[in-house]
Amino acid sequence: MLAVAGIAGSLMQTLVVPLVGELPHLLNASAADTSWVLTATLLVGAVATPVIGKLGDMYGKRRMMLVCSIPLVAGSVVCALGGSLIPMIVGRGLQGLGVGMIPLGVSALRDLLPPQRVGPAIALMSSSMGIGGALGLPISAAVAEYADWRILFWGSAVLSALVAVLIWLLVPATPAREQAGRLDLLGALGLGAALVSLLLGVSKGADWGWGSGTTLALLGAAVVIALLWALWELRVRDPLVDLRLTARPQVLLTNLASILVGFAMYAQSLVLMQILQLPAATGYGLGQSMLAAGLWLAPSGLMMMAVSSFGARLSAARGPKTSLFAGALVIAVGYGAALALMDWSWGLMIAAAVGSMGVGLAYGAMPALIMSAVPKTETASANSFNTLMRSIGTSVSAAVVGVVLAQMTITMGGRTLPSESGFRTALLIGCAVALAAALVTLTLPKPRAEADQAEPASAPVPAPVTVPAPVSAPVSAPVSAPVSAPVSAPVSAPVSVPAFAEPASTIVPAAVVRIPGADAVVQIPKIAHEELGPWEDAFRTHDTTSAPAASPRPEPLRPQNGGGPAADELARLRQENAGLRRRNAELEQENARLRGELDLLLQSAGAWLKNLTAER
Repeated sequence: MLAVAGIAGSLMQTLVVPLVGELPHLLNASAADTSWVLTATLLVGAVATPVIGKLGDMYGKRRMMLVCSIPLVAGSVVCALGGSLIPMIVGRGLQGLGVGMIPLGVSALRDLLPPQRVGPAIALMSSSMGIGGALGLPISAAVAEYADWRILFWGSAVLSALVAVLIWLLVPATPAREQAGRLDLLGALGLGAALVSLLLGVSKGADWGWGSGTTLALLGAAVVIALLWALWELRVRDPLVDLRLTARPQVLLTNLASILVGFAMYAQSLVLMQILQLPAATGYGLGQSMLAAGLWLAPSGLMMMAVSSFGARLSAARGPKTSLFAGALVIAVGYGAALALMDWSWGLMIAAAVGSMGVGLAYGAMPALIMSAVPKTETASANSFNTLMRSIGTSVSAAVVGVVLAQMTITMGGRTLPSESGFRTALLIGCAVALAAALVTLTLPKPRAEADQAEPASAPVPAPVTVPAPVSAPVSAPVSAPVSAPVSAPVSAPVSVPAFAEPASTIVPAAVVRIPGADAVVQIPKIAHEELGPWEDAFRTHDTTSAPAASPRPEPLRPQNGGGPAADELARLRQENAGLRRRNAELEQENARLRGELDLLLQSAGAWLKNLTAER
């Protein structure tokens, strides 16, 4: 259900792409003004994603996903009813809020699923972004070509409402982990201003001119506001984005790789779609209609979904770092295939499928890398910031590819078109960026989760159990004292353990019993439950079905570096760990007592058999 919600959220981004050429006629506005229909969704989504992620940590991910569905429905209805530019821009801005559903869904998986299912679910949820984008193009093109364009928005309104109902019915509530915190409103405004300045300057720089005063002023303002915002976030008690967490090498390098992968993904889609639709008279265009071009690229979204399960298995076996590295290399291979197969539609379809496989591997690994490096209370915020990095990568990609194709052109029939060398240059740039993402991945430190799994699984040697009884003979001599304090029967035979021919699969480490005053220790091997069979509880002197006695409550641990939810959670975990260690020591003593009783029983049975044989 969360994957379907992610598909619905990403579908809104490509919903109007087939209408771009018709929007000036439909809305009675210029082409420069109607481009805001696309830009508004990008800007609102980029600004709202980190804010929604923080609110998800504070009030619960499921609740915020339901909140995000409201502007999705409202924006779709506004666009369907509006027939002019302003209502369309407002509606598309509201739809941009739905992008926050994707990182919220990824973070909710950590709370809702058992650990062994989190990896595959994250891979599927992450691939939903590419699936929605790939499926949105042919569906939107078909509706725009054969029906009224308003049906697109009515359909998206129905889909959004259906997703909200299914989330309400099928997705369990996730806990709110920072209810005591508050939203950093000033930080949200500062981040929004910096992102709007940056993305607006990048996305409109080609139209306004990269050397124009407006573009330079926006890019300069983005840098200044970002620096001031960072200083504020480092000083405020409840920051919108914890910059200390994002500065961790694993998080920082993963976000950098996200920018590069987002660049490579979007550059390929921009180039291949234009090559498919350019007239065949150019010598390199393939002359496909908009609907046909969308259908040629539709399999790439399905390949992204198909590779998600493989990516999850690869991450489980080799770690998400390996999946991210492999994904970046596969994207570069996809660019190489596009350069070699530019002359055929089926060749571009194969190249797009290969590139989408790489994107699926990379996108499935990024949330796993992020969540293994941040506390559970910051998963939604950290994943939302990672999604923001991908959005910045796609925006920069659109600007760079636009500049390249605008500078390398040909003239045909009075029209200026991108040249073949321009397309090849853009593909080479995308390939180089994908290889750069692979190199960044190699610098990632070993994830904490992998480090934990890589530690040897050898059990610690149990502490010696001291027998509080005096001994007047060596270990091999008879001992007339209890084996341990709780043993009710005396040991009147030598404390020597018979040799057991245990199978290799049932041998477990021996327990060590130290007898005061002796120069040696007695090692009593544990007998696996499989050997005792129905007699495993036959010699216990207490009721094993009763609940174990509660261990005394340890003193609460106080955090040394200030308070806060993270410190309280750490203190709770330490306190719980201390109780578990105390309980483990009690169980070790209980095991030693039971082994002593079993040893006594075996010696008595041996003596009985010996006497019985002697009598016969």
